[in-house]
Amino acid sequence: MPFQITKGDITKLEVDVIVNAANTSLSEGGGVCGAIFKAAGEALMQQACAPLAPIAQGEAVMTPAFALPCKAVIHTAGPIYQDGKNQERETLTRCYQNSLHLALQAGYESIAFPLISSGIYGYPKQEALEVAHLAITDFLKQEELVVYLVFFDRASCVPHFPHLGMLDQFLRNSQREVSESISCVRQYAAHYPELEEHLHQQEQSFSEALFALIKQQGKTEVEVYKKANIDRRLFSKIRSTREYLPSKRTVLALAMGLELDLEATEELLTYAGYALSPTNTFDRIITFFLLKDIHDIFEINEVLFSYDQPLLGS
Repeated sequence: MPFQITKGDITKLEVDVIVNAANTSLSEGGGVCGAIFKAAGEALMQQACAPLAPIAQGEAVMTPAFALPCKAVIHTAGPIYQDGKNQERETLTRCYQNSLHLALQAGYESIAFPLISSGIYGYPKQEALEVAHLAITDFLKQEELVVYLVFFDRASCVPHFPHLGMLDQFLRNSQREVSESISCVRQYAAHYPELEEHLHQQEQSFSEALFALIKQQGKTEVEVYKKANIDRRLFSKIRSTREYLPSKRTVLALAMGLELDLEATEELLTYAGYALSPTNTFDRIITFFLLKDIHDIFEINEVLFSYDQPLLGS
């Protein structure tokens, strides 16, 4: 998928570019910066950085990767958090924007970020994640690039989601209570008469049903696959191969891209042979978002990641 949250060691990712949360002097520091210098080869990385220093906060520069498995390293200096009233958000946004554009201009296809400024620079993790989310997703609305946001552990990912308490309660509810909630919503949910007509034509393949839906919803194909966080090549495969059945996570991502309600999502799932289960944590989280009429796939994936669940997309 174009934007993926993942857990691991950024120095070991096999992507085109990794981003170093650098200091303005581009010298070896602690945390992610120190780990990247050590993995690359401290002397070689320092030698490459020296003529580029100093840089301003929010600026980004590129060096070779040396012993790292990636092809290059982008160094960007994040803001030191004070009180949120000293342009910290704007500066942090520029870190992501400048790094993304630098990677794209260099012809690279994939990039991995740490959560910039959220360590010793003191940027609150929830706010730092929100800035990263917005900067990356805004970029991907216009450009094609595979972007990873890498966390060393799941505890570092604090979703900016106002309904977490309600979601926790929803997940603690019994299967019967969940089923009753879903039935209540279905009773009063808006219907799509023309949509149902398309979906109930059982001779249709998943691909045919999907593209009928896109047309019915008045959306463009590009709009749907970008909102669904699905790779353009996979989307083309679904379009061109009548018999192709995507994964359940991909179908759900497409439902989010189409902004379907719970009932229409369940209908779409049946074309690929899937269903939502009230006893499965992943399915219950997805059901919660659909009941809340929330279709932001990046917000959903942040919550899924924090619950150690698979992410939506290809």
